[in-house]
Amino acid sequence: MATDQLIKSDRYRYSGGTSFTSFARAMLLIPGFRFSYFFRKGSSYPTKTIRRRVFEIICRHYSIKFGFQIPLGTQIGPGMYLGHWGQLVINPSTKIGNNCNIGQGVTIGQTNRGAKKGSPKIGDRVWIGANAVLVGNISIDSNVLIAPNSFVNFDVPDNSIVITQKCKVVPDKQATTNYICRVRDEFLNEPIKPHLLPNNDAHSVE
Repeated sequence: MATDQLIKSDRYRYSGGTSFTSFARAMLLIPGFRFSYFFRKGSSYPTKTIRRRVFEIICRHYSIKFGFQIPLGTQIGPGMYLGHWGQLVINPSTKIGNNCNIGQGVTIGQTNRGAKKGSPKIGDRVWIGANAVLVGNISIDSNVLIAPNSFVNFDVPDNSIVITQKCKVVPDKQATTNYICRVRDEFLNEPIKPHLLPNNDAHSVE
């Protein structure tokens, strides 16, 4: 698919439009689309060319600013949607299909040894929730929802929901010991001075 068509398909996922106005608005207001625009442009040029290096610098800037770590040339189909800016890491050997949503905090990485050595292959219309981790030479087929905080190192068939975390409550009277530190309970008993209160509450202090 031509680069302009990839960009148009990405833009439609954010704004539902393909006009110049929707493009300008997305570039100004949506970090995910701004990054994907420069990612698509840079990926279209051969490696070691001047234009490619220019876009590598631009993408490096937005990678630091927004937290997206997606190397140029990573195979991602049309309709990429980065819903929230924040830490996001995708291994360059990963393959991602069409119209996929990738949440903040997601890691899609490789394993370096064993039967699952390699990186994931992700199908079409896959929704990857915040802080999910996908690793290894696994296949995530199409129309799959991966719940937030899931750890996936296994194949997933079409038309599936993946939930790998089950909440558990463990009674423990020392649950926050060494986690909530530097606390002095006597501070709680001191009256709050009027000038430290919001203006609309100052009249209620005698």
